[in-house]
Amino acid sequence: MRIAMVSEHASPLAALGGVDAGGQNVHVAALAGELARLGHEVTVFTRRDSTSLPEVVTTPGYAVEHVDAGPPSEVPKDELLGHMGEFAAGIADRMAGKGFDVVHSHFWMSGLATRWALEERRAGAPAHLHTFHALGVVKRRHQGCEDTSPPERIAHERWLAGAVDRVVATSRDEVAELRGQGLDPDRCTVVPCGVDTRLFRPLPAASVRRRMPHRVLSLGRLVPRKGLADLITAMRWLPDAELMVAGGPPADALELDEEVQRLLRVAEAAGSADRVRFLGRVGHDDIPALMASADVVASVPWYEPFGIVPVEAMACGRPVVATAVGGQLDTVAHEQTGLLVQPHKPEEVAAALRRLLSDDRLRKRYGENAHRRAAARFDWVHVAAETERVYLDVLESSRSRPPERQVLR
Repeated sequence: MRIAMVSEHASPLAALGGVDAGGQNVHVAALAGELARLGHEVTVFTRRDSTSLPEVVTTPGYAVEHVDAGPPSEVPKDELLGHMGEFAAGIADRMAGKGFDVVHSHFWMSGLATRWALEERRAGAPAHLHTFHALGVVKRRHQGCEDTSPPERIAHERWLAGAVDRVVATSRDEVAELRGQGLDPDRCTVVPCGVDTRLFRPLPAASVRRRMPHRVLSLGRLVPRKGLADLITAMRWLPDAELMVAGGPPADALELDEEVQRLLRVAEAAGSADRVRFLGRVGHDDIPALMASADVVASVPWYEPFGIVPVEAMACGRPVVATAVGGQLDTVAHEQTGLLVQPHKPEEVAAALRRLLSDDRLRKRYGENAHRRAAARFDWVHVAAETERVYLDVLESSRSRPPERQVLR
């Protein structure tokens, strides 16, 4: 197949760890690469966010095309909606005459732009599949007035879910949310995010110099919803453990980061400042060794559409303490690969960490289970094959029914 992917703000080439650079970037890059290894021709369309970017970058296996839409600079994703008309026109021009069989859009604004780009192609248009990665209704529920999404987001997502040929959800929790908004579950297929088990694998425990007997690791973007304040507060009850926090800006810019400074104040208030260390942005290839240095990996967001960090930790053979939200309900097997706790509960987080840190055999058993589960269910080879099956199913279904195009508004 000739496959187009559209990812307006999350380029597969971006450095990870920034406010808007995380799991979606990894997902798009890995899925494109594995689909290419299956023999498909893959092109990823993303917004140009720098004047230094060439029009086309060829990676091993797939191409990335930078489309002009708005200023060629970094723009917060919640401010991109006004540029999506230009982005749609750009990808329509780029896709013209290319004979794409499938377009798979990622995130709601990419979905809108793709629908607009396909609007005039009433005959011979490629099948359109969509992955939300996050839902506005969930974000609004948890962030309330602090939600910076455009006010039209929820309505656009509801419409988009009914307009595409298939929604590819990343968890059962997402399907339940979409059903609550009226989506026919038969038009939705669950395919989880994946992990590169060639990179993320058990390594010998790193010979690192610890200040404390035990180490807990947190990895990801430094934004409030990730629950880091709860984790740092939980360290109050773990006097023999240190917490390493990876993610955010480069290490030499941590002092200028508002979220880092807020979290440092939380640590001071909790009496754990001397046992919390911010590492800054860590290279993707360096993460497995960092995980090998930790006893437990913690992922305690308030909500999480999927959550790639727990899966990467599991692939590295590390037990996980995670909040029982979103996709983490699917990935972390409670009492088998780690422990699930309720969000906003530092005491529960502390109790779960204490249980694992105090029992070497339990950590070892959970870590071994975690590695097996990650390899069996979340390896990108399996995920790409499942995605390929969904594409073929949609194409077969479209051939067996009369042409029908929805009027887009």
